[in-house]
Amino acid sequence: MPGITNQFTTIHCPKSFTSTTFHFKNQNWSLDTIGNLETLFFQVLSHSNSAIPGVPLPAPPASHGLSPPPQPAVVQKLRIVNILQSRRGFKEVCVKRMAWSVEKCNGNGVETTRMGLVHPAMKDNAKEAIEAVKAGKVIAVPTDTLYGFACDACSMEAVKQIYEIKGRKYTSPLAICVGDVQDIQRFAVIDNLPHGLLDCLLPGPVTVVLRRGESSILEKSLNPGLDSIGVRVPDCSFIRAIARGSGSALALTSANLSGQPSSVDIKDFENLWEHCAYVYNGGVLPSGRAGSTVVDLTKLGKYKILRPGSAKEETVEILEQHDLVEDSSTTSQGT
Repeated sequence: MPGITNQFTTIHCPKSFTSTTFHFKNQNWSLDTIGNLETLFFQVLSHSNSAIPGVPLPAPPASHGLSPPPQPAVVQKLRIVNILQSRRGFKEVCVKRMAWSVEKCNGNGVETTRMGLVHPAMKDNAKEAIEAVKAGKVIAVPTDTLYGFACDACSMEAVKQIYEIKGRKYTSPLAICVGDVQDIQRFAVIDNLPHGLLDCLLPGPVTVVLRRGESSILEKSLNPGLDSIGVRVPDCSFIRAIARGSGSALALTSANLSGQPSSVDIKDFENLWEHCAYVYNGGVLPSGRAGSTVVDLTKLGKYKILRPGSAKEETVEILEQHDLVEDSSTTSQGT
């Protein structure tokens, strides 16, 4: 504490109050322990020459070793806020803040808001996220681009929940997320792609649109009428751990109402938390709101950028390094 201050007087005190003596008002004051600070307030202030009518000095607490000079016969009235009231007010503020903290957190320090649970996007919380996905629940997770809603891509009830949460048209397809590049072949055809292309693009902020093929384990009711699927392997260890643990693919779409700006912070979609089993907080994502770059690779030897996203230049460079040429046709697929 640098000093004891009222409107008219400042007493500078050393950082350590142990066995301290200082001079004030032509008197020597002794403070034996830090516990005597409250007594010091009362006794020093009682010797102040500044007074205001109608504001009595509070009765001092019991002495704890402070040795003040003799008290005046008449205690002066001071121009200072009642210390006890100030201390009591401070306690009330602390109690209110503590009550808010208890209301917002459970015993494990997990923030609870509405019907959702906000947890850190950390490895230790991946297991509960996997269990929620396997139970057909929707979770909100960070990726390497935006926050997204995710669920089991093979649970049509869970997929339906995502459409309902977003207010998304059922004719708008969903992408899927897998844990590793080698998992893509379970859900889409990759035989037509140059060797090593996917490993150069992924993990990263790119959605590759591939043919589903007859060997895909995805249900036909996911994106009905389309023979292609957008696939992501984000450069984000948390969502990839969930995808691996689920034993399936995650249906993934941006965490926002359809037509509204995408989310780079969980506060951006706070009005939708209550529809999720868990909301995983990865902080403010740095990539901006552009989302992933979406590239159609369904045609042999060709590519088409369907959405520029956050990594268009890097993506095009890699595609052309693998001898792919841009497709000039107008056919496109949403994600």
